[in-house]
Amino acid sequence: MKAFDNPQYLADVSLVAMDENLPWEKLAGKTVLISGGSGLIGSCLVDVLMKRNLLQDLRCRVIAVGRNAGRARERFLGYWDNPLFRFVALEVNLPFALPEKADYVIHLASNTHPVAYATEPVQTIMTNIIGLQNMLEFARSCGAQRFAFASSNEIYGENRGDVELFDEKYCGYIDSNTLRAGYPESKRCGEALCQAYARQYGLDIVIPRFTRSYGPTLLPSDTKALSQFLRNAVGKEDIVLKSDGSQFYSYTYVADAVSGLLYVLLKGESGEAYNIADPSGDVTLREVAEELASIAGTKVIFDIPDSTESAGFSKVTKARLSSDKLRTLGWKSHFPISVGLRHTVEALLEQE
Repeated sequence: MKAFDNPQYLADVSLVAMDENLPWEKLAGKTVLISGGSGLIGSCLVDVLMKRNLLQDLRCRVIAVGRNAGRARERFLGYWDNPLFRFVALEVNLPFALPEKADYVIHLASNTHPVAYATEPVQTIMTNIIGLQNMLEFARSCGAQRFAFASSNEIYGENRGDVELFDEKYCGYIDSNTLRAGYPESKRCGEALCQAYARQYGLDIVIPRFTRSYGPTLLPSDTKALSQFLRNAVGKEDIVLKSDGSQFYSYTYVADAVSGLLYVLLKGESGEAYNIADPSGDVTLREVAEELASIAGTKVIFDIPDSTESAGFSKVTKARLSSDKLRTLGWKSHFPISVGLRHTVEALLEQE
């Protein structure tokens, strides 16, 4: 059994798919194109939309875009022959054309983990700028009703010490003359590009800003600290912490992240950015490690990272996001971090 076939994960997907506070009628009979469709958040979004199709006859056509058709076929085998699903293998950093039009376009494709920042810094930046522009051009060419650009808590930079929670107007410090800056700076630039397309071409755009997300759909290549902790827990190994663990961040279980994305997509105000976060996910890195060690029955140990790995690490030590703006749309979290971590470990333990 794959992690994404786990009954608990499927129940979490169903919870999002059956949220009747969402205006699902906006997606009825429409086509949604998702870049990064095989990724952590993208694949869960596909699951939610296809579940809604099954349970409520939404008739929403889902086009998932990614680079690896083989991996996508394995991931989406249950939908592969469904007429409401299609996977398209393409490189979003290159101009592309598709025979279909899309009513909603969601750009989720991005390098989102430390080793990728350090070993593929150019591609990291280009996907957030050139890949985004190609997706915007596709949306413009087919007259899409709305475009969503997946941004990140990283755009806030370092906490200046003047607030506890970052709201959508906060702007911290980023040293742009570092390798690690490529990801947050290109996300910032991507947001500016979205505003330019909205103003110059009248494109309807919303910007969900994700926190550090996790769940059973995480990719094997993901090198974020939490992803490594989860693999340690699944292997019943000690949790390896590569710092003192005092970093204080917001974390979001993937089902909550997708739920927040749908609220922004279907209820958000055009041109606005929304943090997808919840106070129940605000913990220190050490607390995350200790929670997973408790689940696994192991302990936390400390290790110094090598130079390649540490080059991709965030230098930000405190980054908690306010969810007040998202809550005005009616969104609420269902998975505090203790629940989300347990659901993730249980699902990953069932991997073939």
